[in-house]
Amino acid sequence: MIDSLIHRAIGQEKLKRPPFWFMRQAGRYLPEYRKIRADVGGFLNLCYNPELAAEVTLQPIKRFDMDAAIIFSDILVIPHAMGMDLSFEVGEGPKLTPIRNLQAAKELKFNHKHLLPVTEAIKIVRGNLDSKKSLIGFCGSPWTVACYMVEGGSSRDYEFVRNFALREEKSFALIIDKIVKASVYYLSMQVKAGADIVQIFDSWAGVLSENEYRKWVIEPTKEIVTLFKSIHNQTPIIGFPRGSGMKYEIYAKETGVDVVGIDVQTPMSLAKERIAKPLQGNLCPILLANDKNAAIAETKRILDIMKGKPFIFNLGHGISQHTPIENVEAVCKVIKGEIIDPL
Repeated sequence: MIDSLIHRAIGQEKLKRPPFWFMRQAGRYLPEYRKIRADVGGFLNLCYNPELAAEVTLQPIKRFDMDAAIIFSDILVIPHAMGMDLSFEVGEGPKLTPIRNLQAAKELKFNHKHLLPVTEAIKIVRGNLDSKKSLIGFCGSPWTVACYMVEGGSSRDYEFVRNFALREEKSFALIIDKIVKASVYYLSMQVKAGADIVQIFDSWAGVLSENEYRKWVIEPTKEIVTLFKSIHNQTPIIGFPRGSGMKYEIYAKETGVDVVGIDVQTPMSLAKERIAKPLQGNLCPILLANDKNAAIAETKRILDIMKGKPFIFNLGHGISQHTPIENVEAVCKVIKGEIIDPL
């Protein structure tokens, strides 16, 4: 097993400082990423190129010396591997041919070989990553992935998919079930290739009512965790159900995840009181992108709140593409104890 700071934090070992990594830490805010992205063509070309995906994954580690790398990929490679058309339009986000009936749901067939380039990238990263640093694999939650599959792309409120889940419950339940099984297989592939931690991203958990949340977030996530742990019982799972608010507590209690990622909207002080598990979070990426001194102050405040609690420092959502490099460098130095006062 990897003896990383993150594993030690999850194991509730007392540490001099918390481990840290940032969601979307490999990406558009880095000039070295933009250079590769400009040369490779489409976004999916980069995701499915093992050598380049590995290089991009390692870029923030080389620049900021974070405690974990997260493999460069996308949550929508799962529906892509199920045979769905997928493209990424500049300035518009992902586009998929939507699933709108039971027959279309039945036709979804997961081809794990489609995802072999991702596992090849993981092998390359693990071979080039310090043995004391973690490598994080990931998938999207069934609810969030299904949102894109039914909507055909992004949405402001995901009203259509919520209506679909009520009116076409059999079809939607089948989609969820297929995503659950594919996600377990995919996460297992990533661990076998060298990932030592996995994260489940539930970006759209916050749009659901309590009953919907239990049905489409809690239960499918619990099933993934149970099935995954039956194969990889020593591999920690981080759950990030963005927008859960007061439902964070039941997510932590009922899904079985080992670590709970806290979003920007949820106070860390409240999460610390209500959730008994190790936490991850929750610096605001907008603050990080716009005000270095304020980001330093907020980082120190979060560190003070979480002192004595098993904790992984992270953002409360993905890093913004407009974030200045020097702001990220400053926050990293604060976490490492190299900066005490604002710059």
